[in-house]
Amino acid sequence: MKSKSLIFSVILIIIFNSINAQNKNSKAPQSIISKSANIKKYYDLKELQELNKGQLIELYTERMKVLVKTLPYIALATKSGVTMVDLGIPVDSQNKKNFENQEKAIEDFIESMVSFQTNIMPYSDKKNLITAIIFYESTLKSWYELRESNE
Repeated sequence: MKSKSLIFSVILIIIFNSINAQNKNSKAPQSIISKSANIKKYYDLKELQELNKGQLIELYTERMKVLVKTLPYIALATKSGVTMVDLGIPVDSQNKKNFENQEKAIEDFIESMVSFQTNIMPYSDKKNLITAIIFYESTLKSWYELRESNE
């Protein structure tokens, strides 16, 4: 009987600790720039020309997402991981709500944009897709270079 009580107690402690850990993580300061706002790989013209239109549309969409998740915040933060606390922004209910509303608006826009691109971009010219991808990548690279030179 004691062993059953001991096992039951250990299980309850484990459950309580995991719930407590999850609550602490949800209260952790959230990064201003999304951690998913990064490019996995940059391509040169030759590499892009070798890809099919479907692959180019995926790259185009990925780069658009990064720009949309980054541009609204570049005057506040230059990389992901920076929080309101890091910038000295008071963590009050109004500021939290402002950031939550902005994040929701960005996610809604991305959802709409991806839907549009999935349905309409197959009609685009491959050369135009390549040009747009190179433009988006060069914009992001320039921003990263400026960011690093100012650190």
